[in-house]
Amino acid sequence: MGQRRNISLSSYIVTPKELSDALSKNVHTKISTAPRIIPVCASWFLPNDLQGRTGQQVFREQRIPTARFFDLDAVKDHDSPYPHMLPTAEDFAKAMEKIGIRRDDEVVVYDSKELGIFSAPRVGWTLRVFGHPSVHLLNNFRLWVEQGYPTENGDVEAIVEEKAKYPIPSINPDMVVKFAELKDIAKDYGKEGSDGIQILDARSKGRWAGTDPEPRSGLSSGHIPGSLSVPVSELLDPKTGALLPGDQLRKVFESRGVDPEKPVISSCGTGVTAAVIDAALAEADFGRADDRRIYDGSWTEWAQRVTDKSRFILNA
Repeated sequence: MGQRRNISLSSYIVTPKELSDALSKNVHTKISTAPRIIPVCASWFLPNDLQGRTGQQVFREQRIPTARFFDLDAVKDHDSPYPHMLPTAEDFAKAMEKIGIRRDDEVVVYDSKELGIFSAPRVGWTLRVFGHPSVHLLNNFRLWVEQGYPTENGDVEAIVEEKAKYPIPSINPDMVVKFAELKDIAKDYGKEGSDGIQILDARSKGRWAGTDPEPRSGLSSGHIPGSLSVPVSELLDPKTGALLPGDQLRKVFESRGVDPEKPVISSCGTGVTAAVIDAALAEADFGRADDRRIYDGSWTEWAQRVTDKSRFILNA
């Protein structure tokens, strides 16, 4: 048995007040070995961001006190031609050690103030895929700032007092969908006896329909056969960028024809905002948690790997 926690957050999605209250009761020192609550900034901006912003930049400018920075562009499979494929277990463990995270730490990931909920769900999902025992998502940092909770700034490296030893974990394959499996699902779409797996696409309706271009040059827009359009923008409050309340999220999923009794695979452009759908399903308590998976390569892999494009890339 591990050491008993005195302070713990009860749900995956947490509010600024819940995090602030937990942090105020979870004071730790350099020599303490007790489980800690560690905020982890997962800010990430698209490569073509008009203001040229980066996650590390906004982390330096303003962050939750004691927060660490998880670099989504660094912690990935660098041998893959696709942007954000999961790293190896060894590289994941090294990344956690580098930012001073222990396996028994309670981690709360959060996004940039500028974008609201965006990339943090992907980092939270990654931690859960590699079996980190306690992971939460702050809803959200913009509200944390607006509600007057403390922030700090300064150099990134100064935050990590000492590197922690993080054991090499095992990946949970039941949370991840690979290209070959999804292609088989797409082949069977509409056939009698198919198992009715639902594919939810977080990209904009225009990209899903094939009427708007993809942001990556040379990549076809359109959608995977059988996929449903569930744009991330419809899951977020337009003013705060926070996830909508659970009852409103349920209405969104129902309006898009999502069946809570059937398994779900979430997809997007590169596997980042697919995790926003995954988090929204959790917040809405919509369907079974063990029936939700993410297609890691998402549209960037799909559109480049399918050879029979007329069959596997559909337009509305």
